[in-house]
Amino acid sequence: MHYLTIGRDGAAEIEEKRSRFLCTLVRVEDEAGARAVVERLRKQHWDARHTCSAFRIQHSMIGPPPQPVERSNDDGEPAGTAGAPMLEVLRGAGVSDTVAVVTRWFGGTLLGAGGLVRAYSDAVRAALDEVGTRRRELVREYEIEVPYDAAGRLETDLRSSGVTVLDTSYWTAVTLRIGAPPEDEKRLESLLAELTAGASSLVPGTDRWVDR
Repeated sequence: MHYLTIGRDGAAEIEEKRSRFLCTLVRVEDEAGARAVVERLRKQHWDARHTCSAFRIQHSMIGPPPQPVERSNDDGEPAGTAGAPMLEVLRGAGVSDTVAVVTRWFGGTLLGAGGLVRAYSDAVRAALDEVGTRRRELVREYEIEVPYDAAGRLETDLRSSGVTVLDTSYWTAVTLRIGAPPEDEKRLESLLAELTAGASSLVPGTDRWVDR
């Protein structure tokens, strides 16, 4: 299971008939976080005419991703000319856990409904091009306990088999913490049995979403 989010926070600016449209994209985990970003940028750019926004939230610590929470706000622009087009661009790119804020400084020329839709959409597209996307995958964490003299070789063999080794800790024995999609558990059990001749076993942990 997977979905996309932005690769990093960032911004891009376009100009249309002397009006400036600055789109800021920020990674967020919940609706409260998204609204906090909007208010922060509204205060930061206090001299702007409009602070329009759209966000999609799909963050889930465990289990399959829920249906995204979606919101948009035109902030005084004609209804449907700012927030909704911005949200449509986020949908089209397939990104979630993201808030898009477009700050507009009015340039003195009215753009009309079609011009506003294009400008707000293009600003979000430009920002998405700037920051890129990142894949989020659901993984289950497992622990494997192994003797010191076998730990290095096992870690190498696991990595070469495409298994993600998240952490290695040392105590009376070595504990490897690995992550893999939950549906891969049977394959991992077979692989580990083969690599350790049955001497080690998987201890399942929690499921969580990780960036790739």
